[in-house]
Amino acid sequence: MTFVPLYDRAAVSERVCDELAKGRTLRAVCRDAGMPDPSTIIKWMIADVDGFAGRYRRAREIGYHLMADELLEIADDSSNDHVVREGGNVLVPDRVNVARSRLRLETRRWLLSKALPKLYGDRLDLAAVHHVGDGLRELMKAIDGKTRGLPSRD
Repeated sequence: MTFVPLYDRAAVSERVCDELAKGRTLRAVCRDAGMPDPSTIIKWMIADVDGFAGRYRRAREIGYHLMADELLEIADDSSNDHVVREGGNVLVPDRVNVARSRLRLETRRWLLSKALPKLYGDRLDLAAVHHVGDGLRELMKAIDGKTRGLPSRD
């Protein structure tokens, strides 16, 4: 027989939302003592248990905005970009730390662009204006260069 822990669902869901809104990941929150497996939380969200889905999405969104703020902090932090070498007289770049910071930035940027594309995604202007009565030549001129990054003839 498998032991299935009982959770105070209301308290756990509230804690999950609070922690996600602080910018923590679901996996990190669920590693805390007394927390269920992330799959349990996802099941509650999918089933929208007690309106949890909306609260979960809002908490995630708030956490993502904090992650965007964190991008500036990572980019501005140069405290470990250099190390002292050769008997303590020479300051040289710490390439490993700089590369790690770059990876942290790029990972967060990618996640934000996928999670909140309207705010943090790449914006492409693909709008072409075509009015009823315009001929094919006018339509082609309106979309020229606005698809697949092709250069315009103008």
